[in-house]
Formats: sequence, structure tokens, C-alpha cells
Amino acid sequence: MTDHLLIEKEGHLALVTVNRPDVMNALNSDVLDELDGVVADLASDDQVRCVILTGAGDKAFIAGADIGELKELTGEAAKEIALKGQRVFAAIEAMDKPVIAAINGFALGGGLELALACTLRTAATTARVGLPEVSLGILPGYGGSQRLARIAGPGVAREWIITAEMFDAAEAHRVGVVNRLFEPDDLLAGTRKMAEGILARGPIAVRAALEAIRRGMQMSQEEGSRIEADLFGLVSSSEDKAEGMAAFLEKRKPEFKDR
Repeated sequence: MTDHLLIEKEGHLALVTVNRPDVMNALNSDVLDELDGVVADLASDDQVRCVILTGAGDKAFIAGADIGELKELTGEAAKEIALKGQRVFAAIEAMDKPVIAAINGFALGGGLELALACTLRTAATTARVGLPEVSLGILPGYGGSQRLARIAGPGVAREWIITAEMFDAAEAHRVGVVNRLFEPDDLLAGTRKMAEGILARGPIAVRAALEAIRRGMQMSQEEGSRIEADLFGLVSSSEDKAEGMAAFLEKRKPEFKDR
């Protein structure tokens, strides 16, 4: 546990909770620093194969950046905090294990940007999301303009960002920002079940699939397909591949060993 983050580990699953409910879990520089350290620890922990990230309480996932802190920043100082947030969120995006954002309430500004950096997003049906920065005279600074355009398309990114409106969970799901919706009381259990489903798959294959998608997004489809073929060859030499196919033919559950 850190000052503002709660970390629970159970088997191969880690649950990280941003714990500032008095300020709707707003992100400030200290939270970013703590998140940076926790992400590095989880990335290097071979026991952890999947991470769920959520916010404390039932009002907010993360209601945004700490405006009291941001209003004092101008010029180079503002650029530096943007680069810091981008670096931390990029580390989440680059993890070779799935990170699922469980959006339990408001996910605004930096909060939605954090969720967009995760591998998958679930949400309570009561959640509200948006990127309201232009209403404050700024723009998304932690990668939101880039990730939203890639996840939901440039048309959605333009609408969400320049109108600064909030959208309900159903709309977020419709445009592909949210993968699955749950009733509020079922959000964490439903997200855990999703994570458990991933954990039941071949861990080497899951890592390779995430790498293929991540690297392929930065290149042409032809180049990405070559990466896919290379990774397909690598995983096909694993013991897990032999076990997965044997289990399928023998009509039993596979017992993957991550090797």
C-alpha cells in the first residue's frame, strides 16, 4: 500500500485502487509518482498476470486531474506534468499483461485518459465519462487526444474533446470506449470474472497477442502481419502450445505452465 493507492494480490490477479475518495480520486503529481512505482513493480512481478485498476468509493473512478495543482502551472511546468502523465500511462499501455480499468463512477479528464491507457475497460451502467479539458482552457495532456482517436475513431475524439461533454456508460460502450457494462453492484465481480477468463488462457499466448496488437498499431498492416507471424512461430515452440492443443483434443481444461 502507498499513500494513495491500495494494492491487493490474489493468485495471479492484482487489484489496484486509487484511494482519494474525499477528492473523487483526483490525480495529482504524487498519485502519478506512486502509480509509476506500482506499475513498475507489477510489470516485473512474474506472479501477477492480470491487473484490475479502479477507484475508491462509488462516485468516481477518477474524476480528473487535480485542478488546484494544474492552475498553478504554466508553460514549461505544464508541459513537464503532461510529459510525466504520458510517461506513466505509456508504461501501463506497454505492460505485457492485461490491465483492466473498472470504471465505477466519473472518469473525466485524466481519469478517462488513464482508463484509455489500459488494455480493456469495464464500466458500471451509472458511470459517466468525458474529456472536459477545453472547458477549462486546456486540452487533454496525458495522451487522451491520441488514444481516444485510435480506440473510437477521430470523429468520436473530435466530438468528445471539443464539446467537453460528459457521456453515459451506454454511449461509451456503443462507440467502443468501454468493452463491457455491468450493474454497479456487479462491476467488480464481473470484471474479476473477465480477468479470470483471461488468466485461464495461455499466458505466453496472451502476452504475444498483446505485443502483436501494440506493435502492429504503429506500422502498416503488412508489417504488422509479419510481426504476427514471427510471434506465432515463437509461441508455437512453447510447452503451453503443446498442452493447449492436447487438452483440446482430449476434451479437458488445459494446465498452462507459462513455459
